Amino acid sequence: MAGVRDGQGQLVFGLDIGTRSIVGIVGYLNGDKFHVLAQRFREHETRAMVDGQIHDIGKVGETICQVKEQLEEDLNRKLTEVCIAAAGRVLRTIVTHVEQDFEEDHEVTEEDVYSLSTMGVEQAYEEFLKDNDTDMKFYCVGYTPMRYYMNGYQIGNLVGHKVKSAAIDMIATFLPDDVVNGLYKAVELAGLHVANLTLEPIAAIQVAIPEKFRMLNMALVDVGAGTSDISITKDGTITAYGMIPVAGDSLTEILVQHCLVDFDTAERIKRQTGTQESVEYQDIMGLTQMITQKEVESILADHVRSMAEQVAACIRELNGDKSVSAVFVVGGGGMVPGYTEQLAKALDIVKERVAIRGKEVMQGVEFEMDNPRRDSMMVTPVGICLSYYEQNNNFIYVDFNGRHIKLYDNGRLSVADAAVQSEFSNEDLFPKRGMPLTFVVNGKSRIVRGDLGETAVIRLNGKNADMYTQVHNGDRVQVTPSTAGDPAVMEIGRLPELSEQLHVYVNGTRIDVPKTATVNGRLENEYYLIREGDNIHVQNCCSVREIAEFMDVPLVGRLLVNDAPAKPETKVYENFTISWDVNAVVSYEDLEDETEEDARKRREAKEAEAAREAKEEAMRLAESLSAGMEGVAVGSDGLLVREQSEGGSGAKALQGTGPAAAGSAEVTVLVNRYPVTMRGKNSYVFVDVFSFINFDLNAGGGRSIVTNLNGRRAEYMEPLKEGDAIEIYWEEVGGKKQ
Repeated sequence: MAGVRDGQGQLVFGLDIGTRSIVGIVGYLNGDKFHVLAQRFREHETRAMVDGQIHDIGKVGETICQVKEQLEEDLNRKLTEVCIAAAGRVLRTIVTHVEQDFEEDHEVTEEDVYSLSTMGVEQAYEEFLKDNDTDMKFYCVGYTPMRYYMNGYQIGNLVGHKVKSAAIDMIATFLPDDVVNGLYKAVELAGLHVANLTLEPIAAIQVAIPEKFRMLNMALVDVGAGTSDISITKDGTITAYGMIPVAGDSLTEILVQHCLVDFDTAERIKRQTGTQESVEYQDIMGLTQMITQKEVESILADHVRSMAEQVAACIRELNGDKSVSAVFVVGGGGMVPGYTEQLAKALDIVKERVAIRGKEVMQGVEFEMDNPRRDSMMVTPVGICLSYYEQNNNFIYVDFNGRHIKLYDNGRLSVADAAVQSEFSNEDLFPKRGMPLTFVVNGKSRIVRGDLGETAVIRLNGKNADMYTQVHNGDRVQVTPSTAGDPAVMEIGRLPELSEQLHVYVNGTRIDVPKTATVNGRLENEYYLIREGDNIHVQNCCSVREIAEFMDVPLVGRLLVNDAPAKPETKVYENFTISWDVNAVVSYEDLEDETEEDARKRREAKEAEAAREAKEEAMRLAESLSAGMEGVAVGSDGLLVREQSEGGSGAKALQGTGPAAAGSAEVTVLVNRYPVTMRGKNSYVFVDVFSFINFDLNAGGGRSIVTNLNGRRAEYMEPLKEGDAIEIYWEEVGGKKQ
């Protein structure tokens, strides 16, 4: 049936599989008219269907095959695809809204509208799954657009408009898996493939209530043998669908009990008394009996009233707990005498507004055969054919790793969708990583991921494919699960912490020493393979002995670490200084015997000597500087002092000069591009730097001293801060730097 949407003349086969009978028609759409070329009708020989659900798939399949063969004979052509409609006791509906945005103004095509509808069905299905509180598996069996929106405003038809956003409100309907499966299996037994599946009330309303009447708040009731299907319209759209399992067969069963006859005889009595005053029959005892039309009406009156009240209650529930303005009734079950009157009474509307519709609603249908049947029995099968043009709501079957699975066909099904439906593990589709490696570095957990394995090997109908390859009905998919990669492996030398080096200064030269690490308390080299759960500690220091081994020099002579005597095991940290006099003779044993008190006294003596030397140097510096500073003299303690004018109170010290006093601050500056660290004071001014550099102030020889701070002339009493750049040099009178 492919190509029906592309041009008129292509035939559509619609099959109404009812509880009591099967009606098949074949026709085509030409403009606004649907042309019926052939129609066939056949009742079930047994009660193979009950309340709209197939009980005997084989029997129903045989009846479908008989109808198909009769139609093939009428048309002189084979029929392979069919459109069907579903009914059932358990019907669920979801109202949803979806929107699609475009980057720029986009002219909407029919394909865009179809894509939007498909998005709506998928979203409705996702919403339905969240709220489905039963163990039954449901399928979407039909949908109806309620409203379209263009750039947020409601519109009747999107096609042809330029929009930046398009949206749709729709009703999607769902039935249990067993209902759908039974229909598909019976059709397959008749040698047919389902081209489209819809819901019976959706099909019936296509014919019974044209769009021009949908502005009215109306109801359509399709009374079949097993179910009464209900649709509600309002404000130009279909607003709700419903279904109750009470219809014509329930009336027949009452006659079975009253007349003591089999079901088929009771069905004949019910039908014939609709047009005859009396009917003769034989009961199960073989006795001939007679029953009148009035007797049948009396026997069925209570149940007809009950059936009408149940339908009315469903209509009110679907319509927001209120009645409708009018009701159209279609289907054979609705022809029972008194039904429409009782329904009008239950809805509290005048009886003229509840009417059986058949021939009069088929103004858009042309029957191109002799003596066609035009009654309400034909409404649903014609609607089934018309639904094919409105929606593509089909299921396909795919063989996945030898398992037969069913997929809802949204036109974009892939291998991944088939895998999900067959409950194939998602992990087996994608490459898996090997076992990770977890360990601890300096007290913090760390993980190294394993390598990726090979992706799943996918073959579609014997050819290579991937998980995004589209699948179609009858395809065979074979998936070899993905593999796991190699477990994580890591040498300890690849740790980022070990890529850093320890910077120390040995006799003024910077040495970059590699860091080391211990694993579970044991020192390991850079080639050690980390094991699961290892506790790694990266050393932020090393010993003097390790530095000597790294430099490949013998460990002899006198060692000072940060100017303090040291031994081979002394720890050296970042930016520590090591003074190494290889010619001095020292006994490490003496260092080991030195007490903490001895070490303290030695440090204090060294600090006192350094202070004395600094004071002497400051005195010399101050005397040299004061010679060129008017009104400045040198105090007895080496501080520069400013002489007071008459009436003053004596000399006043210039802040910040003098020898290094006890203090806690350290400042490192660059003097002639070399780092100089000043210690012993709380703050420093420019003149203090002369206490920490080797600069002979008596070597002027007629030259002038130049003192720059950060590229400009410095003031002697100007404060210094960390990182300042200082230049000090002699300059010839002519400007030549020395």
